[in-house]
Amino acid sequence: MNFSIIIPTLNEEKTIEACLLALQPLRNNCEIIIVDGGSADNTRVVAESLVDKVITSEKGRARQMNNGARQANGDILIFLHADTSLPENALPLIQQQLGSRGKWGRFDIQLSGKHFMLKVIAQMMNWRSKLMGIATGDQVIFVTRQAFEAVGQYPEINLMEDIVLCKALKKISPPINLKAKVISSGRRWEHNGIYTTMLLMWSLRLRYFFGADPQTLAFLYTNGTFTSFRLNRLWGRIYPPTGD
Repeated sequence: MNFSIIIPTLNEEKTIEACLLALQPLRNNCEIIIVDGGSADNTRVVAESLVDKVITSEKGRARQMNNGARQANGDILIFLHADTSLPENALPLIQQQLGSRGKWGRFDIQLSGKHFMLKVIAQMMNWRSKLMGIATGDQVIFVTRQAFEAVGQYPEINLMEDIVLCKALKKISPPINLKAKVISSGRRWEHNGIYTTMLLMWSLRLRYFFGADPQTLAFLYTNGTFTSFRLNRLWGRIYPPTGD
């Protein structure tokens, strides 16, 4: 099997070098593709000597990953975030399980950081994923090219693209749940507040379940630290008082 690791980036200058250096031992039978969504920093410059391809794409994680998949040569596609690292034996584990057990899957996750709740959150993510058969992008989704193309690739929406993809892939085969852990940065959780971020993520999933527009959810995700006061100020700028 040939592998392609596809990494969507946007202003990841501070994290991308460490991510790519860790992948260098895999390059004998795996190509590494960066799909940049128009970074304003030096992400592309840092990445160029450490990857096989650097692709420029319209911004949007789903669009970027689809563009990378279209230019990938591998039979197995691995979608990796720039702040996430694979376990050392990731490729052999995937190769052993694909085909005999299914067409796609994900890893368990560990969140890096000092707060004790990050371990609890990661464990909850792993349990929920196993129970529901749905993976998040942080858990590093891998899939055969055949299955990925059969479901029409990622839906090019602004958020929840991983959930929609997984639901489609479940119709082809159940997911492979690898217990080996990828390590993903807990920076967003710690920066925005552990409990605030938990509530935000639960809220976004619930809103999506009830039919909320992914573009609206993406705005809320990106601006997750806004207080209602700040949101009201923003709303006032968009729709100023009429002065009646």
